[in-house]
Amino acid sequence: MAQENVVADFFVQNEGSLFLLRPLTDAAREWIGEYIPEGAQTWGDAIVIEHRYIADVVAGAQRDGLVVE
Repeated sequence: MAQENVVADFFVQNEGSLFLLRPLTDAAREWIGEYIPEGAQTWGDAIVIEHRYIADVVAGAQRDGLVVE
């Protein structure tokens, strides 16, 4: 059976008490523009998210059809 290659929209990087949410596609960048508050803390192209919020953010992105790795 052939396996489809699924391209991730986001990559989540665990940095201990903080997580980095990296957008990898235009769809992910659009999602950030719609759902992440303007002025959110960033690190390069990533959004910095506290550990207590990352599960909800990931669930929201996945609910909207985005792939999170």
